[in-house]
Parts: sequence; structure tokens; C-alpha cells
Amino acid sequence: MEPHEELLAWATGQGVKLTGIAPKRIPGRGFGIIATRAIKPDEVVLEVPTACLRSLDTVHKPIVRHLPKSMSVHGLLAADLALDSSSKYAAWNAVCPGPEDFNGMPLVWPRELQALLPLAARDLLAKQEAKFIRDWAAVSAAFPQRLDEASYRYAWMLVNTRTFYYVNAQLKRRIKDDHMCLQPVADLFNHGDEGCHVAFDHDGFAIKTTKPYAVGEEVKICYGRHSGDFLLVEYGFVMDDNRWDEFLLDDVLLPRLSTQQKERLEEVGFLGKYVLDRETACYRTQVAVRQLCCGAREWKRFVDGIDDGERSQQGADQLILDVLREQKRNIKKTISEVEALNAGDKQQTEVLVKRWRQIQDLVDANIAHFENSHT
Repeated sequence: MEPHEELLAWATGQGVKLTGIAPKRIPGRGFGIIATRAIKPDEVVLEVPTACLRSLDTVHKPIVRHLPKSMSVHGLLAADLALDSSSKYAAWNAVCPGPEDFNGMPLVWPRELQALLPLAARDLLAKQEAKFIRDWAAVSAAFPQRLDEASYRYAWMLVNTRTFYYVNAQLKRRIKDDHMCLQPVADLFNHGDEGCHVAFDHDGFAIKTTKPYAVGEEVKICYGRHSGDFLLVEYGFVMDDNRWDEFLLDDVLLPRLSTQQKERLEEVGFLGKYVLDRETACYRTQVAVRQLCCGAREWKRFVDGIDDGERSQQGADQLILDVLREQKRNIKKTISEVEALNAGDKQQTEVLVKRWRQIQDLVDANIAHFENSHT
């Protein structure tokens, strides 16, 4: 039998129920879930009982005892995966991505490539690295002879990319970042802008369709309304078309502000996080650029909601347009730097260039919008 067929045999024996769907290899993307018949909206296509979940409750007790009480559930699950030498989950493990499949995740990229990530991606990566370093420090101290860093990192990335939000009585006492579990078959669903509804209760998980599917069509779930930077750092891929995409303009906008202007913005909670999405620049950006085109009193009235900003809108739009044009030049320069860099493998450089080109498309669309609005 093929590995996914062995997984199905094992999972159904554990009480997992598939209705109208089945795992299938998808060229270039590993496994996915395919409709085996016409599926209507609101059909439950997958049920996974609680007994099949890998969560804090299932981590081997000796591992829990040897690690700090403050250890994250992410770190505990990764340790459990990495140290498990039993055959209990062999069929499940056989369909998991291998270490080489995580080359797209910036966590394993050379520093030179990481430095050329977009700002939001760099910030996310810094937090992710800090979590991994903390978890690995605890695990390596507890099991110095049993586990190497590469093996633990691989298990840690499996957990990072394949867990579902989950809460039970034990997890309720922990922080939200610890509310997670692994579940068989369900972790083979790929991500889409819109996808099946995922819910859990005391009995387990149920995945229900929100739209019809034809025979042979891939059935997806939505990992969340995430930007391309988030998907790249947390999952190692970017989508060809992402309706939730956005980009930070901080690298270009903040250097235009004086120290005093930044202090004023910080006082009112508007310093940084200037977001550009597929339609326009965010309100925070509107507040920031008015520091550059409005007097202090007019700016304060706008911030307080007394002034609707109509009188200053043209000046603000022109400043945003200038910022976007500068950002476009910077993107072109960054893409050239990535393509010329002799670091990382082809997959890594290609996904980074693809990400920057997506951002370029966002910027171009907004430049066109602002230019057309004043013609």
C-alpha cells in the first residue's frame, strides 16, 4: 500500500471518519485532500475523535517530568515527536513532510537571505527563532545524549506547520499560544483563502464544507486570514493569489519623520505598523503622513476625530504616493540583490523573489489607485 493508504487504514481503525474525501499526492505540493464525489455545502467530510489527537495530554510523562514547567506545548509536542521510537504513529509519520520539505521556511535559511526578507517577515522570524532557541535550550539540557538540534528543529517545524487550535480542561490553564494539538488526516488539508469550517468539542474535531466541490477538486481549509509574510515564515510558502495580503511601509515612512514627530505619534499610539493592503493604505498611515503635511493643531483634530481630514486629504495622498514610489524602487533593488546573492538554494531564492514580486504588485495597484483618484 501507498503511505497515504496505510494512513487511512490506521486512522479509520482509530475512529477517524472520512466522507466524500481522500488524501492524494499533488505534484509539487506533497499531499492534499481531494473530493471523491460531488460534495454539497455544510457536509461534514472529516471527523477525528479526541482519542486520536496528539496534545499535551499525550506527551510521554518522562518527557514532561524532565522539562521545565514553563515549557511551551509547542516545545513539548516537538520533543515527544523527536524522541518517540515506538511504531504507534508510524503510519501517520510516514506521510509527514521530510526535513528537506522545510527548505522554504526562513528559519533554516542562510542569514544573508533572512536579511532580505520584508520587514514584517523579519519581525515574525525573530520571534519564531526566539521561541525555538528557548525550547531547544530546555530540551538539549534535559536530553543531551538523545537528540541533536537538527532532529529537534525538524520536529519543531512539523508542530509549527501542522497543529490546530485546540483547548481542553488542561490547556485552558495555559496561555493562548499553548492551545494546540496535532490530528491525523486533517493535517493533510492545504490552505486556501476560504476553506472548510473547522470546529471541535469534547468528542473531537469535525470539518464541514462551506461550498460545493466537484469530483477531483481539492478541498481546503483556511489556516487564517494571513499575509504572505506570515505564510512564508510560519509555513514556508506563499500563495499565487492571497486576498488577505498586506505589507508594512515602515521601512520607507519612518525615516521621513523627525524624532519629535515620532514622539507625537507614539504618544497617541500611532507609531509604526503602517499597513498597505490590496485596496489602500491603513488609517495609521493616514495619521502618520499628516504629521508631514498638517500643522500641529490640524493634525491633533484629525487624530481626535474632530476634523474629517478632507482638507488635508490631497496632501496626504501625495505623500503616500511618494512613499509608494520610493518603496517600488526599493523592491526592484532588493529583488536584484536576492537574485545576485550566492546563498541558499534555488527554492529559497525563488520563493523570496516571488514574495517581493507579490509586494510589488500590491504597491503598483495602490500607485495606480492614488494616481487615478487625482486625475
